[in-house]
Amino acid sequence: MTDQIAAGYRRFRQERWPEARAEYEALAKGQKPHTLIVACSDSRADPALIFDAAPGELFVVRNVANLVPPYQPDGHLHGVSAALEFGVKVLKVSRIVVMGHAACGGVNAMINGTPESVQDFVGPWVEQGRPTVRRVCEEVAPDQQGQAAEEAVVRLSLDNLRSFPWIAEREAAGELKLIGLHFGIADGILRALRGPGPFVPLD
Repeated sequence: MTDQIAAGYRRFRQERWPEARAEYEALAKGQKPHTLIVACSDSRADPALIFDAAPGELFVVRNVANLVPPYQPDGHLHGVSAALEFGVKVLKVSRIVVMGHAACGGVNAMINGTPESVQDFVGPWVEQGRPTVRRVCEEVAPDQQGQAAEEAVVRLSLDNLRSFPWIAEREAAGELKLIGLHFGIADGILRALRGPGPFVPLD
C-alpha cells in the first residue's frame, strides 16, 4: 500500500470513522441507493464529491467516457450492463444519471484517435462512440468540438439505456427517470440536458 493511500485510510479512521460508525453499521445490513450514476473513471470528476453524497446514497458505475453500451445479452462479459441490471432490478433505483465531464480523455480519443499504447481495450471501447462524435464535430466550430462531443456521448448513453427493455418499461411507467449531466472541471458548474435542447446550468 502506498504512503498516500495509507495516509488517507488513517485520516478516515481518525477523523471520519468515529462520527460515521453508526451509519456504516446500519449500511452493513443492506443498501438502498436512490440513484444509479454512470460516470467517467476520470479522477477529477468524482460523483460522490460533486453531489455531496453520503455512503449508501449512490450506486456508481464508472468507465472510460461514461459510456453505456447497447443491450446485448449474449453471454459475454458486460460489466456496465451487469451493474445496470443489479441497480434497476435488485436495488430498484428511482433514477439513472449519465454524467459526462469537460476535458474527457476518452471523448478526445473518439475525436483524435486512440493512442497506440491502449489498443487492447480502450480502443475498442471508445469506438462505440466514435460515429456519434464524428457527426457532431462536423456541425460545430473546432473550438466547440470538445464539449459538443462530450454532451453527445451523454445523449448516446441515454439512448442506449433505453435499449434495455426493463429500463424502457420502467421509464414509460414513470418508475424510473433518466437524466443527462455534464460537469465542468474548471468552473465546477453542472449542466443538465433539457429534452432535445442544450445542456443548461443547474441553479
